[in-house]
Amino acid sequence: MKTDIKIAVIGGTGKSGQYVVRQLIKFGYRFNMLVRNPEHLTLDNPLANVVVGNVADPASIDRLFEGCNAAISTLGLGIPPSAQDIFITAAHNVIAAMKKHGINRYVVTTGLNVNAPGDKKSPETQMATDWMYANYPESTKAKQQEFEVLLQSNLDWTMVRLPLIALTDDQPEIRIALHDCPGDGISATSLAHFLVGQLDDRQYLKAAPFIADK
Repeated sequence: MKTDIKIAVIGGTGKSGQYVVRQLIKFGYRFNMLVRNPEHLTLDNPLANVVVGNVADPASIDRLFEGCNAAISTLGLGIPPSAQDIFITAAHNVIAAMKKHGINRYVVTTGLNVNAPGDKKSPETQMATDWMYANYPESTKAKQQEFEVLLQSNLDWTMVRLPLIALTDDQPEIRIALHDCPGDGISATSLAHFLVGQLDDRQYLKAAPFIADK
């Protein structure tokens, strides 16, 4: 891994994002981390630079990307919850900031409900997709819009589609598939390892792979 680069991190204080931060520190990456509520932050590491702000604020995102070479986002609604359309808002702000700062590599997570060209979702995955649209229509629609915006962008993006995340230090092997989710859950540690690995892996460039534990 190329640890001589600096990473912009969105969602790093969230449940799965904390595992990404640990992985970045483990491999020696320097990173800027956007933090909405710094009073809740316990991280103290010389590799981390905290940028206080909100992903919905273009100025915050602009500060986040200063001096960075790539970005990872595990953005969720957060606590307290952000607006339901936060995912598409964030996508527009991220794309604009990355263009301004000359950054291309963007790795972002989303749910298995996002649909991509060529999908062949199993009945189980399609049922989960339909359930999300029925119960969380606004945020689910915003995640689909996020994908569509990235699809039309010039970024070197990878959108990782996920089943339920298990908050565990266990790191089982994973399955990766482009057209259907290959399992019911993913370890947060395995997820973090995969996301950080994508920083210098071009196999899933401009693609939306599903990942799950074996």
